[in-house]
Amino acid sequence: MALKESVPMLNKASCPNVINKPTVISMVGLPARGKTYMSKKLTRYLNWIGIRTKAFNVGEYRRAATDKYRNHDFFRQDNTEAQAIRQKCALLAIDDACNFLQNGGEVAVVDATNTTRERRKLLFDIIQVKHKFKLFFIESICDDPTIVEANVLEVKVCSPDYIGMNKDEAVQDFMRRIEHYNDMYEPLDHTTDKDLSYIQIFNQGERFLVHKLAGHLQSRVVYYLMNIHVLPRTIYLTRHGESEMNLQGRIGGDSNLSPRGEEYAVALGEYVEKEKIANLKVWTSELKRTKATARHVDAPVENWKALNEIDAGICEGMTYEEIQEMHPKEFALRDQDKFHYRYPGGESYQDLVARLEPVIMELERQENVLVVCHQAVARCLLAYFQDKSSDEIPYVPVPNEAVVKMRMSGSGCECENMHLLDPRRPGLSQGPTSHCHQADPSSLWL
Repeated sequence: MALKESVPMLNKASCPNVINKPTVISMVGLPARGKTYMSKKLTRYLNWIGIRTKAFNVGEYRRAATDKYRNHDFFRQDNTEAQAIRQKCALLAIDDACNFLQNGGEVAVVDATNTTRERRKLLFDIIQVKHKFKLFFIESICDDPTIVEANVLEVKVCSPDYIGMNKDEAVQDFMRRIEHYNDMYEPLDHTTDKDLSYIQIFNQGERFLVHKLAGHLQSRVVYYLMNIHVLPRTIYLTRHGESEMNLQGRIGGDSNLSPRGEEYAVALGEYVEKEKIANLKVWTSELKRTKATARHVDAPVENWKALNEIDAGICEGMTYEEIQEMHPKEFALRDQDKFHYRYPGGESYQDLVARLEPVIMELERQENVLVVCHQAVARCLLAYFQDKSSDEIPYVPVPNEAVVKMRMSGSGCECENMHLLDPRRPGLSQGPTSHCHQADPSSLWL
């Protein structure tokens, strides 16, 4: 998002630019090795930290170019007509990726098999020689038949290629497709490919081989890939219950829960008990209102400083009206660029994303986790899992007095809001937290 000329004091220095040259990340590997899963997650992560990234899936180009696919014979090495179509689609994807980088993009992910040295040389000649971009390969190698079969059953048989086909027939066809690719597969090799930068991932994270990293971006990509896994799990995310400062319309601070907030804490404990979540861990911030909200949950609790609410600096403890009256210039500046604006003496959303990156990495490593946090923090975390760009982060709606249940699997993230208290019930305090129910979340200043 370009900064406006009227606000020269805003800058992006809080998150050092890790891109000194546009980069193409190219997937490598047989089908059903998790390449698309990794490319989607990597694209989501890079966009979340503010790096303009887009994935280009060659399979989608192939489906758009022809309806000739009927069965696995389309991928036979001796099917010259199909080979010509596939080559054309690969070139289109590469061309689009390069155009994206020439027009403001920073990272392009080419999601394809790229299983031959000939195809990888084509990538090298176009991307690195012709356009002078950086090129990094990610090869997924899997010789565990149970992992391959699980990937085929969970993801591949749901492909547009198999609409209307019997599930068993689709599995058999796809396994034959893998055989055709395997006939011509040439894995990356540290001798033959000694000049290339790449990471090889074996059996979805059992071990890794990293070769010739070129720059900070590639290092961050490798670190991220070494932390993700595809095991099914659920992450539960909730804001703390209503606090005493919420009742006063004040932001920040470290106040106790209101009576309504206490009721939400009880309801949260009851909800988790009914869910019967295996090996659940509870993470809260270090502030009293999140600890109190989680205290009825029967599970190990960890307190994270990184989960503390965004630091509002000189505006801590103030109402929106007081901020607008006492600091009208700051109020206006933040309206112009909410993601990059930093409270005087405090933080910006961009700072918050940088602070939360270790939390995201650890969430990727865990099984089932309940995170009890704050509105701005919840926005950043939800933006990551819901594939939102940095520009969208400050406006991600966060449900009030509800748990966001996010089911993770190899096919993506499925979200569901579980409301635990009825906002219409009489006799309960209605503080400023009810602003979360407004249709236009951009009206929230925090």
